[in-house]
Amino acid sequence: MAKSTAQFTCTACGAVHRKWSGRCDACGGWNTIVEEAPLGAGPRGALGKGRTIDLSTLQTDEPPPPRTLSGVAEFDRVLGGGLVAASAILVGGDPGIGKSTLLLQAVAAFARRGLSTLYISGEEAAAQVRMRAQRLGLGDAPVRLGAETNLRDILTTLDTERPDLVIIDSIQTMWLDSVESAPGSVAQLRASAHELVTLAKRRGISVILVGHVTKDGQIAGPRVVEHMVDCVLYFEGERGHQFRILRAVKNRFGPADEIGVFEMTGAGLAEVPNPSALFLSERGQPAPGAVVFAGIEGTRPMLTEIQALVAPSPLSNPRRTVVGLDGGRLSTILAVLEARCGIPFAGLDVFLNVAGGMRVSEPAADLAVAAALLSAREDVALPADTVVFGEISLSGALRPVSQSENRLKEAQKLGFTSAMLPAGGKQNRETGVQLREMTDLTGFVGDVFGAG
Repeated sequence: MAKSTAQFTCTACGAVHRKWSGRCDACGGWNTIVEEAPLGAGPRGALGKGRTIDLSTLQTDEPPPPRTLSGVAEFDRVLGGGLVAASAILVGGDPGIGKSTLLLQAVAAFARRGLSTLYISGEEAAAQVRMRAQRLGLGDAPVRLGAETNLRDILTTLDTERPDLVIIDSIQTMWLDSVESAPGSVAQLRASAHELVTLAKRRGISVILVGHVTKDGQIAGPRVVEHMVDCVLYFEGERGHQFRILRAVKNRFGPADEIGVFEMTGAGLAEVPNPSALFLSERGQPAPGAVVFAGIEGTRPMLTEIQALVAPSPLSNPRRTVVGLDGGRLSTILAVLEARCGIPFAGLDVFLNVAGGMRVSEPAADLAVAAALLSAREDVALPADTVVFGEISLSGALRPVSQSENRLKEAQKLGFTSAMLPAGGKQNRETGVQLREMTDLTGFVGDVFGAG
């Protein structure tokens, strides 16, 4: 019978090696490879016979899992309609973006609704958390507070207290004495997350973990932590803007890519129930380079302003600066405009921005970006009552996008009377918005800007 052998894992990047070495070939780290024992294989090295598991069909009469509302509507929306018991949630975001403030407000709201709550801080002393609570007006909330990083002590406390909800701030500061590596390492993160998620499922405790992010915006540590939890949320925002976006990228109990919008104020984070009206509230007279895009974030239609500036460049390599959009998508649209419409941007600096600190990732923004670029280049302002959306293919054709009717209804609600969009969609023509449908980018350029 073959003898089971141990494997060697890098504690910095998680790469698996067949034998130990001083340097990891994957990440280049020194002295980061440790031996991990294999799963037990029985007294003689062979797997024993297990029991037969119970199987069932997909049909069930069980009701959906009960949810608890916090009263913070934007937070409940992102969770899919409230907090599910025994769920594990991971919240990531840039340093100083407001993760601890958001979760302190959320745990206080749940506590005031009758849930037994704990807030475990591994980064701040209890006095610092109390100071923040006083500043936010939450000093009277029935939240129990602890400051600890030893996971064994935390698990014992949770097993004794049996709270309904616990906040762990943050998972990178937790350490398990049975794992021989520093806090924040891959092995510690994986083991700590596994213990907390297991406890949540076994005892019916909802656990919210705060996670640090890397310079690329991804949650630091092994991606296996994101697979363990039920919900992964990202708290986003630009430091120069007061708006913050809570975005769900994974949710086993609700729609993914749902967002909640908050405004950072002196008294903490305030909900923004109508983000479209707020993002467009400071629009003035029509200006070249400014176009309103009718987008969809999760299940919510949202209108944002895309701004472009095109100017002659003194540089041999003109600048391409993008804020709130994918830079690669901008390069593609510029290439299509030049190849299919004969409109070059060589020798011109291009600056593109999404107003209000929003991030737009859906392809439906292509036509709005192209319109903003052409408006800035030709120094022609689009009408103030017009919204634009549509996807641009590499051939220059305009492709319809999903949920056109919801986009148009949101535009009408905010006073827009005209929309430029691709032809062939399933939009309702009775929304009260005049539709200007086009089949390709060349026709759009000629119709709107008289060029092409």
